[in-house]
Amino acid sequence: MAGHSHWAGIKHKKGKADKQRSKIFSKLSKEITVAAKLGDKDPAMNPRLRSAIQAARSANMPKDNIERAIDKSSATTGSNFENLRYEGFGPDKIAVIVETLTDNKNRTASNIRTIFQKNGGSLGTQGSASHNFKQLGVIKIDKKEISEENILELAIDAGADECISHSDFHEIHCPVSEIYNVKKNLEKTIANFISTEIEWIPLNSVNIQSEKKDVVTEFFDILEDDDDVQNIFSNVNLEVN
Repeated sequence: MAGHSHWAGIKHKKGKADKQRSKIFSKLSKEITVAAKLGDKDPAMNPRLRSAIQAARSANMPKDNIERAIDKSSATTGSNFENLRYEGFGPDKIAVIVETLTDNKNRTASNIRTIFQKNGGSLGTQGSASHNFKQLGVIKIDKKEISEENILELAIDAGADECISHSDFHEIHCPVSEIYNVKKNLEKTIANFISTEIEWIPLNSVNIQSEKKDVVTEFFDILEDDDDVQNIFSNVNLEVN
């Protein structure tokens, strides 16, 4: 339900795909820089940085880009980024949470508000949409790493609450406070992870009429295109016909 990987979809034109790839690398680089700045430069000692690097590798980000992003955290000059969350309602009154990483909150707030308004939505106050969600630690692992039979037992032993197997990846849920402990236990067996993130999972998903899907998808694409936006969460179910 989350982030650029979910809404990106399959791009039919190479130019669009290249632009998308560049956007994803830029957002991953920003997260690596911030994680390295806030903690240890050694990924082994910094779980947030380790997870950011693993996500970058899953997106096939070149090693040079990753190292550059870590080096950038040592610069004494430059921007100080902060995590800000925006909540509101998109087209067809769907609940939406947008997580940003920004060095200019006035710019970001103005951009996000404009995107909501121009697409038939409205930005709300903190808590206006998030009461429709629960916040969980979510760890995603490619199915090539481990079978469905083995992942469930491993996840429970690692301290997770739930394990859901999708068509091409496993999704492990745990309390937010336990995410890095669970991940550390999983790392004893699993080498590669798609992502390790704190996500907003909808308590109830809502279906919309098929003719509204394009409008909603375009809204998410425009949001995702904003440089400050890191993740998008919604209670809409776009997979139902």
